[in-house]
Amino acid sequence: MAHPLARLTDRLAATRPDFPWEIRWLDGSSSRYGDGVPRAALVFNSASAIRRMLTGGVLGFGEAYMNGQLDIEGEILELLRFGFSEPFLGRMTSRGQRLTTALQPWRWWNSLRKARRDVTHHYNLGNAFFHLYLDESMNYSCAYYKTEDSTLEQAQADKMEHICRKLQLQPGMRLLDIGCGWGGLAIHAAKRYGVEVLGITLSQPQVEYAQELAEREGISDRVKFANRDWRNIGETFDRVVSVGMFEHVGRKNYPRFMAAWKQLLAPDGVSLLHTIGKDVVTVPDPWTQRYIFPGGMLPALHEILEVAGSLDLVPVDIENLRLHYALTLEEWLRRYQANVESVREMYGERFVRMWRFYLAGSAVGFRYGDLRLWQLTLTHGIPNDLPLTRAGLYKD
Repeated sequence: MAHPLARLTDRLAATRPDFPWEIRWLDGSSSRYGDGVPRAALVFNSASAIRRMLTGGVLGFGEAYMNGQLDIEGEILELLRFGFSEPFLGRMTSRGQRLTTALQPWRWWNSLRKARRDVTHHYNLGNAFFHLYLDESMNYSCAYYKTEDSTLEQAQADKMEHICRKLQLQPGMRLLDIGCGWGGLAIHAAKRYGVEVLGITLSQPQVEYAQELAEREGISDRVKFANRDWRNIGETFDRVVSVGMFEHVGRKNYPRFMAAWKQLLAPDGVSLLHTIGKDVVTVPDPWTQRYIFPGGMLPALHEILEVAGSLDLVPVDIENLRLHYALTLEEWLRRYQANVESVREMYGERFVRMWRFYLAGSAVGFRYGDLRLWQLTLTHGIPNDLPLTRAGLYKD
């Protein structure tokens, strides 16, 4: 085979001989791998796509797909799985991208101004867009699947309940929800446990949506939402929770964030941090940084524990919900695909491809790659009044 990708694709195919797929080249020829009818195809529409795949790492591959220079047909999740195989890992981030990241430490620093700009980039796409693929409660984070055939709506309700039980909520407590999104968790906690909640986010559309929802639910006297940053709270709460927000803090801000967390949490309080992370410290994925989550940074578990420990914030429970996020993202992708024409009308074909690549790549990253979902329950010191077992988390 004369194609410059031949050596790489042969090595990729060898990692999964049971998966039939093919490559369709510019000259009309094709290369088939595995036995049986191909379940997926990588289709090159431009010579530049081949060059980008060879030299540009995940950034080049993602941009080529976004721009229509290559197509992915059939089972996109199974084809993207090759990206987490050993032959391809070295090309996920090119040498130039690694050097650029190393020489730009400002990328790891999220000032308040930059945080607002980054949040606006992602979350201000519009509530109507996110309605197309999220559940009815608009939870934009990992669900909790008690069974693999649970609906997304049930799994998200179970996630909110799982978090509330870990927090040991009681009527009359004050709960701070940092990065509250569209308010689903705050409203669940107030309705089911009788707590007072302040939810904060840097997205004004989220604040307005959440406030309207609280009013419709008749609990606006107990649940408030505000466009505020974690740096500007200045109160103390019985419980503190953050779901899917720590990824936007920035590595240099970890000590400052956790110090603020310690000040926000009452001396006898319980808190929960729910964040995507990794096993080891890595540089950011350049494609996701540029197009999806500018300023995003995935923490290694030991980074969180070291900073928390230095402040006497003690982890009393740690859980990895990796496969739960894989299931969540796979369902989001299914719903997105079912509504893709609406997305195309909103933002055009290039955006359709970009968001499909993001959802599919993330799903594969959790199922087969190095993405993790950490839930850490943190307290001051070593409390002696918490339950002895996890039995209360799993009761009907």
